[in-house]
Amino acid sequence: MNDQVPSMRVNPVRERLRGGGTAFGVMAFEFFTPGLAPTLAAAGAEFVILDMEHSGVSIETIKAQIAYAHGAGIVPMVRVTACVHHLIAPVLDAGALGLMAPLIETREQGETLVAACRYRPQGRRGLGFSVSHDRYTGGSARAKMQTANEAILTIALIESARGVENAEAILTTEGLDMGWLGHYDLSDSLGCAERFTDPRFLAAERRLLDVAAAANKPMGFVAPNGDAAQLALQRGFRCICIGHEVAVLRNALTQEFAKARKGGPDTP
Repeated sequence: MNDQVPSMRVNPVRERLRGGGTAFGVMAFEFFTPGLAPTLAAAGAEFVILDMEHSGVSIETIKAQIAYAHGAGIVPMVRVTACVHHLIAPVLDAGALGLMAPLIETREQGETLVAACRYRPQGRRGLGFSVSHDRYTGGSARAKMQTANEAILTIALIESARGVENAEAILTTEGLDMGWLGHYDLSDSLGCAERFTDPRFLAAERRLLDVAAAANKPMGFVAPNGDAAQLALQRGFRCICIGHEVAVLRNALTQEFAKARKGGPDTP
């Protein structure tokens, strides 16, 4: 193999966001089947964020889902349960191209995230090759390290009042690619749980977006549907998940069942 390491994976979502563009995907909490990634790809998703924080799934499940996503042609990302090296490392070696760490509140946590996701000199990622992330190939380790450093999208999930307060320190962390607004937890932290029009929440959201723009970092957001996604884009978010797959399926079926029953024999 030559030093161009053709076996290594690139990340078009990272490239697009770094170039000022937008990207759309889905979060996945529950339906970790072989058909999930192909279905999302067929619907037009560019990436999937596989959740480990609330789903309770194991690394074995995540590793399989990452492989399915690569096979379907969408970018696999993972939200881990905490920003610590031993939880991040196996996900990256399984082939994830994006890593979201929850509850980032300080620059030090941002630096921990970056260090775990990048090989030296940018970080301290451990060296393991001929595994899933490099497609089980041989060849130059140094070339693979450089290519991987250009592929991994590092995402700081900011979801607390303290995180908003430290937004400049977090979003200017060297090597951090983007921030993500965790709107439910942030609203709860601010004392206005689920009240997303509360002035406290709106001020926190605006602060995050303004700081991210000044740092030239994209911000991500989970929108429940396409209309909400359009509004999020207008506010300044550039990386959007259309809900998570459970909510999307439930809401779609709720609408369709209502339509199906409308005018039926049991309808008054």
